Amino acid sequence: MFLGYILLENTENNMSKKNLSLSTQQKVRKSLSSRYKKETLFQYFGLSSLSVGIIFLVIFFYSVLSQGFSAFTQTYISLKVDFSDNLVVKNNKIDSIDSNFDAIIRSALRERFPEVNNRRDRRELYKLISIGAVYQLIDHLDMSPGDVGSREILSFPTSSDVDMYVKGNIDRKLDESKRTISNNQMMWIDELVEKGEIKMKFNSALFSNGDSREPELAGIYSALKGSFLMLFITLIVSFPVGIAAAIYLEEFAPKNKISDLIEVNINNLAAVPSIVFGLLGLAVFINWFGIPRSSPLVGGLVLSLLTLPVIIISSRAAITAIPPSIKEAALGVGASHMQVVAHHILPLAFPGMLTGAIIGMSRALGESAPLLMIGMVAFIVDIPSVITDPSSALPVQIYLWADSPERAFAERTSAAIIILLGFLLTMNLLAIYLRKKFERKW
Repeated sequence: MFLGYILLENTENNMSKKNLSLSTQQKVRKSLSSRYKKETLFQYFGLSSLSVGIIFLVIFFYSVLSQGFSAFTQTYISLKVDFSDNLVVKNNKIDSIDSNFDAIIRSALRERFPEVNNRRDRRELYKLISIGAVYQLIDHLDMSPGDVGSREILSFPTSSDVDMYVKGNIDRKLDESKRTISNNQMMWIDELVEKGEIKMKFNSALFSNGDSREPELAGIYSALKGSFLMLFITLIVSFPVGIAAAIYLEEFAPKNKISDLIEVNINNLAAVPSIVFGLLGLAVFINWFGIPRSSPLVGGLVLSLLTLPVIIISSRAAITAIPPSIKEAALGVGASHMQVVAHHILPLAFPGMLTGAIIGMSRALGESAPLLMIGMVAFIVDIPSVITDPSSALPVQIYLWADSPERAFAERTSAAIIILLGFLLTMNLLAIYLRKKFERKW
């Protein structure tokens, strides 16, 4: 009797468990379709976000490349120049002060277009050639003094308006009052193009000149050299200080409230807006220490403050990635803590530290807000020779050109952006290469 009761109870329990299992399976099956729908929807949103990002990136690169690629070429006009007049020779050398090089170029234009006799038309004719043609003529005579007294065919850069017209950036169908180039100038240019006397050449002035009010003479050399000088100062200041701070915090600093406060502040500094570092540099380096404004020295020091948190955080991550067994083994054979850090931890963590430093430097290269606060927004033509000379930077140069109304400056702005993106891409590829080359896996 008792045994039958137990069997009956076990049977009922098994049936209840089976029913419960069937109920659970039914619930799972019902929820599967909903889960699959949610998963599909999540993938859809992820792919949509990625597609939107890629589309905007393609639009950005297309806009920059389409506008800036033409800036790497410049329009030149070939003219027959007579070096027998308007030159003053003193001590067997050409006097560049008393010689009238403008008259030589204008005489060549009048000879090419003898039908232009009206004074107003001649003024328009002279505007075909850039004012920088004078300096090109001086350089040519310095390199070839034997050309004095002869007639030579030389190519001179055109003005920015002519350059824009030849490149198709000025609509000839517009009314003359709405164009920066006159009907007569269009007629002369068309004649030169038809006879092959206008050619497109590589725009070397973009890489060899400093800034200028004339778009066809403006270049990025001054800003590029200023950026490299600033990056040099940033590297020699922030890299050793950042590595030393990371090693101290990870290996030597006691774990207390003070060290925790320092770590929190370092992490917070990495998220501080860059213009705050510019204000700090203005208050400390310029107003207190008296460092010259708009110099690569003060710019490099400001960018060092900006990159220090990035280098410290990445260096600490590289140190913590080293297996503890390496440190324990070195200590076990009698090495001191300092020897362990110098002989084992630092060499193994150095590739990660170097990668973090390059990433921080690439961020510093593209910063403009802190540089504006220390006066690097000024119009500077001269090329800096030392770190205390007034200078500009590539991002600031882009900012200045973007604010100019001339169409030619818009073209050069896009070209400068292409160059800046090229440097940033190179630095990031270098960081990836160093990471892959020196990284060790345990």
